[in-house]
Amino acid sequence: MSQPNSAAQSFRAIDVIRKKRDGVELTAHEIGSLVNAYTKGDVPDYQVSAWLMAVVLRGMTRAETAALTDAMLHSGEVLDLSSLSAKKVDKHSTGGVGDKTSLVLAPLAAAAGVAIPMISGRGLGHTGGTLDKLEAIPGFNVNLSVSDFRRVLETCGCAMIGQTAEIAPADRKLYALRDVTGTVESPYLICASIMSKKLAEGIDALVLDVKTGSGAFMKSEKDAAFLAELMVETGERMGKRVIALITDMDQPLGNMIGNALEVVEVVDILRGGGPEDLRELCLHLAGWMLYLGGASKTIAEGKQISERLISSGKALERFRKMLELQGGDVRSIDNPKKLPQARHTTTVVSPRTGYIASMQCEQIGTACVILGGGRERKEDSVDPSVGIVLHKKVGDRIEAGEPIATIHYNEDSRAERAKQLIVQSCEVAERPPSHKRPLIHRVIGKAGENV
Repeated sequence: MSQPNSAAQSFRAIDVIRKKRDGVELTAHEIGSLVNAYTKGDVPDYQVSAWLMAVVLRGMTRAETAALTDAMLHSGEVLDLSSLSAKKVDKHSTGGVGDKTSLVLAPLAAAAGVAIPMISGRGLGHTGGTLDKLEAIPGFNVNLSVSDFRRVLETCGCAMIGQTAEIAPADRKLYALRDVTGTVESPYLICASIMSKKLAEGIDALVLDVKTGSGAFMKSEKDAAFLAELMVETGERMGKRVIALITDMDQPLGNMIGNALEVVEVVDILRGGGPEDLRELCLHLAGWMLYLGGASKTIAEGKQISERLISSGKALERFRKMLELQGGDVRSIDNPKKLPQARHTTTVVSPRTGYIASMQCEQIGTACVILGGGRERKEDSVDPSVGIVLHKKVGDRIEAGEPIATIHYNEDSRAERAKQLIVQSCEVAERPPSHKRPLIHRVIGKAGENV
């Protein structure tokens, strides 16, 4: 007669499900036992699905959220980067349209002497993914082994890869289940998913960019702030310095949307150009990364150092070095035509004269997905060459027949659908909007006190 496994001896999944269903706080042992048993295959999908739905309906306490994060974090390898003398800092964005700041920030902060071990994700829904942008660079390898990741990090101070099999395997399994059981949106589960991956990088500090607005997953600032507070407190409970910035996503960030196009805009920023909103946010986030990484005494000094690293060319040189070490074609930095190019372009023009009063940012992101720049289904491949270049942003004056955007496309039918969506998403009014939303709404976290 076979012996029951150790997971079954220590707890019963049904008891954990019932407690959460009834709103009773779970212990760290109960949460850890459930996560470990599920990761090993000792608990079936249907029981964990029931537990996930109970979490969505009942929520979690801060202690439960920290326990879930800890269990997912320790389901796999936690990188030991203590051999690196520099402070290890990462940045995470909750996702937006045109948000390519990670590609600027990793080499910029590394050039200041901070180590940036960045494990990123792919596009989700209407939002773009850092890995998809990096893979638009011919040859760039985001699938490094842990040992190669460490080698690149030690050589140039930054490395950017996707989640490996060794990092937080519980998150990979739980996320797949959440995706098909209607339990993705829970802020407690979002927090544990993000923080378990980030803390597994062996970092000392983390800067969170939590988006709010029409193009964000968290449409209201109240919901964005709740998630930010949850992630900050969870990180602090685990001994890390964490800061969260609530930033605006009521219109795309920068002017270019689409993977290869966004790489072009990243290089523009690293050369000292680029659109003002993207440059401002990159410098502000970099200021925090340098401050938490000990490379500056204040946020303002961190921004000044970052500006100097861009103007001197050192940040761009660090980006070039990372590309070279991860197999990317460094010629694409100096010659954008080395990046994937769409076969056709067409313009989207304004139907009337006036001012851009608002943009439905999510619809613009969806238009890029329709072009092939994202995934409408999980099995879809991404076309790195397609995308949208905006010529006008909220508050800008526009004449009837003047271009709002240029679409880069490969299929006529997709371009027509995208064009209609962009026209619908841009409201043209007689007067400019009376209030311009700030790029940075607020800062959350103890690390920001008295700064």
